[in-house]
Amino acid sequence: MPSLTVGEVAARSGLAVSALHFYEAKGLIASVRSGGNQRRYPRSVLRRVAVIKIAQRMGLPLATIADALQALPEGRTPTVADWRRLSAAWREELDQRIATLTRLRDQLDGCIGCGCLSLKACPLRNPDDSLGAAGAGPHFSEVESGAGD
Repeated sequence: MPSLTVGEVAARSGLAVSALHFYEAKGLIASVRSGGNQRRYPRSVLRRVAVIKIAQRMGLPLATIADALQALPEGRTPTVADWRRLSAAWREELDQRIATLTRLRDQLDGCIGCGCLSLKACPLRNPDDSLGAAGAGPHFSEVESGAGD
């Protein structure tokens, strides 16, 4: 079976060589070493890379993508049936994310309109004053509030 060098995979996939090395280190793709210790990839890696890039565009974390690819037989080009299974599993997560972003977008004007970003009245940060039951004082961790960024 003809194989591709890392440079050929990079040129055909539009990815940097470093990205391919990263994907390989994370177990998303695999290569074999030539007699000269150079990476060689099967042609099927191009389709795997395409699946990875599509999943990343959907916002899926690499760990989720890796789990899905682990279910595919090693070294085989993902088939149409494989893609249907993967996309069906990811569709629900994408639909939930779209619904969350739609709600956020629809509430954003009210938050900006108040001018104060009141934690008591903010529909984005504290819907229905749900934090009021926790008593006085701060209730958000640094990571949650973005203070650690």
